[in-house]
Amino acid sequence: MTRLAALLRRLRCDERAIAMVEFALTAPLFLLVLMGIFDYSWQMYAQQVLQGAVSEAARDSTLETYADSQTALDTRVSDQVRRVFRNADVRFSRKSYDRFEQVGIEERYTDANGNGSYDAGECYDDSNGNGRWDPDRGRDGNGGADDVTLYTVSMSFDRVLPVWRMLGQPQSTTLSYSTVLRNQPFATGSDANPDSCP
Repeated sequence: MTRLAALLRRLRCDERAIAMVEFALTAPLFLLVLMGIFDYSWQMYAQQVLQGAVSEAARDSTLETYADSQTALDTRVSDQVRRVFRNADVRFSRKSYDRFEQVGIEERYTDANGNGSYDAGECYDDSNGNGRWDPDRGRDGNGGADDVTLYTVSMSFDRVLPVWRMLGQPQSTTLSYSTVLRNQPFATGSDANPDSCP
């Protein structure tokens, strides 16, 4: 019994390799936090790359030179994004409106039954001319002279560090950026259909 007590006393006072034990206990959590910071920083950098490319291209897209061909601008944005994120899947959408305050607003309708939402058969203004009521009155495309354009680009890419697996998240992440600009008054105007509902 005294031998056992002496052994335990000696082990309790022995501080050799204590740093290695402490490191073994704290290292996994430290590495997870560190990889999380790197992963988040990488995504923030991706957002800045996307934002810069979209902002520059969107300014050019409002000029008459690019009014009829948006493919060159989309290619330029894709090229800038893929310089850093080689395998990114880049997608584009454009919606045009007559005025800034119409961006993202539903088409006007007459709420005949007073339920606060559009129902089939109720009168509506077909602002975008597609033959049906829409929760967003924007017309697809870049629009024409003096139109307001909502230009949205989204990019999907695989995350580099395996922190996504440790936190139960998907490997692929999608970022998007939108900007709203008014087209210059070039010749090819396209006004929305006039209101028809009372």
